Amino acid sequence: MKYLKISLFFVVFLSSNVVFSQQKAPKLVVGIVVDQMCYEYLYRYQSKFSKGGFNKLMSKGANCRTTHYNYVPTYTGPGHASIYTGTTPSNHGIVANDWYSVATGGNLNCVDDPKSLTVGSDNKSGHYSPVNLKVNTVTDQLKLERNQAKVISVSIKNRGAILPGGHLSDGTYWYDSKTGNMITSTFYKHELPKWVMDFNQLAIPLHKTKETWNTFFPIDQYTESVADDSPYEHLLPGKSSPTFPYNLNEMATDANRFDLFVNTPFANTFLTDFAVNAIEAENLGKNGQTDMLCISYSSTDIIGHSFGPQSVEIEDTYIRLDRDLERLLQELDKKVGKGNYTLFLTADHAVVPVPQLLIDKRLPGGYVFLKDSVEQLGMRLEGQFGFNPIIKVDNLNVYIDKVLVKEKAANYDEICSFIQAELKTWSGIKNVYTAKELQLANGDKWFEMVRNGYHPKESGDVLCILESGYLAKSRDSEHARKGTSHGSPYAYDTHVPLLFYGYGIPKKDIFRTIEITDIAATIAHIMNISFAHVTTGNPIVELFEKGK
Repeated sequence: MKYLKISLFFVVFLSSNVVFSQQKAPKLVVGIVVDQMCYEYLYRYQSKFSKGGFNKLMSKGANCRTTHYNYVPTYTGPGHASIYTGTTPSNHGIVANDWYSVATGGNLNCVDDPKSLTVGSDNKSGHYSPVNLKVNTVTDQLKLERNQAKVISVSIKNRGAILPGGHLSDGTYWYDSKTGNMITSTFYKHELPKWVMDFNQLAIPLHKTKETWNTFFPIDQYTESVADDSPYEHLLPGKSSPTFPYNLNEMATDANRFDLFVNTPFANTFLTDFAVNAIEAENLGKNGQTDMLCISYSSTDIIGHSFGPQSVEIEDTYIRLDRDLERLLQELDKKVGKGNYTLFLTADHAVVPVPQLLIDKRLPGGYVFLKDSVEQLGMRLEGQFGFNPIIKVDNLNVYIDKVLVKEKAANYDEICSFIQAELKTWSGIKNVYTAKELQLANGDKWFEMVRNGYHPKESGDVLCILESGYLAKSRDSEHARKGTSHGSPYAYDTHVPLLFYGYGIPKKDIFRTIEITDIAATIAHIMNISFAHVTTGNPIVELFEKGK
């Protein structure tokens, strides 16, 4: 019997035609997050991509084609934190880009840190750090275990640089929209390295905002998008229509010039330039250990909010980003060496089509206008309990003043249940959950996504999700019905690209469902280090399999 069991084991093992490869770690891991990228952009714009950018990653690497976020809300802060910690907001605590803080009585940005000062300018654009991140990142884990390893993290947005770089980075840099410089904070350094100061001296944002943003190809070739002059798009400052060309020199003022810059794809090219300088100046891939470079492209999100996913502007932005990726790969080949680095590319969330466009096409979608409804809810609470306990409604979280509830000798659970029942009657609300309910497992997909995004110290007392295709706005206006956003548990927000390329990565398409929290676990295996401390994701085993 003993020999039979051994024989059966080898039959099963050999019949799988799979072995797991043992390999050294690459010299450099590059993590790229594209802010607000829909999975389908890889294919909608594919014919206009170069051979050396997105198409190279797709054809020469591994394409995880069913990658989803496993929590709500799907925002930039939680997305970056979840990618690099390998867990959900329920653990890492970054429940939104900003949220109401019971401790301070005001809103808290996910990377706020008043104790950290700006390095690189004389304003408050650097008062940020990862102090609100409650767990460590895979980049932190690399620094803990590999003394010589370097971690550099860069983005236009502060949160896009800070959360991936973690607590121990050797350099975390973001864009200062008041000066056009790349800056950091005293959490990391007390002065900028010379290479960063030299880069800032180039004054690229100043020069680029004296140019014109026109389409990369003739505009009549942009058949993947709606007409350029669309009623669903916001106007950029200084423009009378949302149409090409954008003469930035005519549009820019002394007050808005550096803000205007990030509303163009030129900011993605600027960030690529900065990343390439970082590779050279920091000797990334040449430090005797695996180094890590984190790049987060933000202007895709800024442009996407204004113009929406069907716009010529967003198509042109991705065509140009593709050329930036092609150049980045070429520089990595030259500076680190072909076959010496591993790269992954994903997104922090995707985006809903402009709801007004859905309405006009008679598709499910719409708006929930909160201001008047919340006021009416407050009056209903006063009528029922004799007072209004709501402090704030933020990110579809209702925050209740628990101290006031106690002073009034009211029943907290009854108040939560009353608010829950009221919210369920609102048009556009799919479901509503109380904090008490979210302490328990349920099994329902939507419930579990809300539960994964809920943190008892940061989230509200009653939470809701909207129906598919809906966005929450303060009040109804023509402005409110233009542009779009994200944050829902639906596929248009959760389905994102995930591409792996380079050293040790097989060429394959992977169709099974992969959760965004699986990335950090996978990267830990690629670098041969332990998981970040609160990782709940699983490694993507297909990347480590080799055929017979």
